[in-house]
Amino acid sequence: MANSTRFAGYPSAVVYDQPTAQKKAVQHLLWGDWLRLKNGRQGGFVEVHARGVDGWMREEDIQKERLLEVVFVDIGQGDGCLLVTPDDKHMVIDAGEGDNMMRFLRWRYGAFQQPWKFECAVISHPDQDHYGGFDALFDERNVSFGTIYHNGIVERTGANSLGRKTLSGTPRYLTELVTNETELQDFFSAPSRWKQKKYPKMLHKGFTNGRFSRFRMLSMDDGFLPGYALNGKELTVRVLGPVVNHDADKPRLEWFSDAGKTKNGHSVVLRVQYRNVSLLLGGDLNIPSQNLLLEHHTGLKAPPKSAEEHTAMVAAARKVFEVDIAKSCHHGSSDVSTVFLAATHPIATVISSGDDEPHSHPRADTLGAIGVHGRGLRPLIFSTELARSTKESVKHPHVLQARISQLQKEIDQAPTGTKAEQKRKQKLEQEFQKLVGSIDRSIAVFGAIQVRTNGRKVVVAQKLEQPRSLSKKWDIYQLESSGNGPLAYVSKH
Repeated sequence: MANSTRFAGYPSAVVYDQPTAQKKAVQHLLWGDWLRLKNGRQGGFVEVHARGVDGWMREEDIQKERLLEVVFVDIGQGDGCLLVTPDDKHMVIDAGEGDNMMRFLRWRYGAFQQPWKFECAVISHPDQDHYGGFDALFDERNVSFGTIYHNGIVERTGANSLGRKTLSGTPRYLTELVTNETELQDFFSAPSRWKQKKYPKMLHKGFTNGRFSRFRMLSMDDGFLPGYALNGKELTVRVLGPVVNHDADKPRLEWFSDAGKTKNGHSVVLRVQYRNVSLLLGGDLNIPSQNLLLEHHTGLKAPPKSAEEHTAMVAAARKVFEVDIAKSCHHGSSDVSTVFLAATHPIATVISSGDDEPHSHPRADTLGAIGVHGRGLRPLIFSTELARSTKESVKHPHVLQARISQLQKEIDQAPTGTKAEQKRKQKLEQEFQKLVGSIDRSIAVFGAIQVRTNGRKVVVAQKLEQPRSLSKKWDIYQLESSGNGPLAYVSKH
């Protein structure tokens, strides 16, 4: 059948076992889920294959249009998301600290049995809970990236862990940035300055192994992510930060009190716009960097000193930063500007955080502030940490990972000279596959916050761990507009 690929309709669709009155649900599809048409047609139903099952769907529940898809992956403590465009381009934006992103992508892309090239990856900044997951991806021989984008900062050995700074003046600036692959190669030419640091070691492995060949610093100077500028396109990705300063045409970044705040504060900030729907991805921005962004994009002084200045700042900033959906900066840290929250003014906020961290993210006051400054009477707050609540051994992947690593060693060292030894090794291998499968499925299926949009309306959804029926496997929130008005959450209450 020519071009038999279709997609599930809005806001979700059910696959049934047969096209009759006695039909039973066998699968629940989220809007935009891929399906394949088969040959059957009967009484307004169409035979399909979708999500591993064969069955029948109502014809009106099937559409040809592909959506923009953003998946906020449950990578534990940290950030990681997958963005898939309507024209089938795929990019990874941050990848968490461990291998949860790799597990999700392996599930999503058929275990990478065939070579797969992502258009690009964006490493918002060099904190391990944002870049660490790329280490496992760079080990996968069938995975590669067209370009790696980052914020220009590469850690190094020595007192100046982020590179040289200006010695005097206010503010001070980082002056030793890595802006492209030529400068990256030059950086690698002196191993003593980087071999003790995880971030450059990971980049060196990926670059040497051919996982990527192009390396670029992103900043507000770029205007848009290459290939996603306006030019009449319906999908754009605007680069709002980091804010760079120039000295003799060389970019430099403002120093924010210490290395941690400087790395976080100069996160790559992306504003994704598809038709009438917008999203903001802001890494680990903090108050100093949000003030810098507000000043740069509005021309006003931040923070505002009076109620009048506050009103003017928010009105000016919303022209740039207001979005429908925002990824909460720094996992719900309280180091956030309420002016910035008021400027973003989202209907829905997604918080990416994990249980095993010392900061108690998301912070209670931040959750309250997000609600106060969100749009509508019922602003939505989603959390990857709350979306998955399976068994503790799965919820905390490092516990399971320790056992998996131990099993791998035992399997590698297991003798096989006798039948008993062969049987023992077989049992070890079975336990290994079971544990790997349980953690892969838990991460891939549950915990992820799914955003799907055709640029006019949106669903934000998470998979239910204990659905009451096969026809209701998703918890779905719909964002729609009334006429030509702005998007709003369609509440049942």
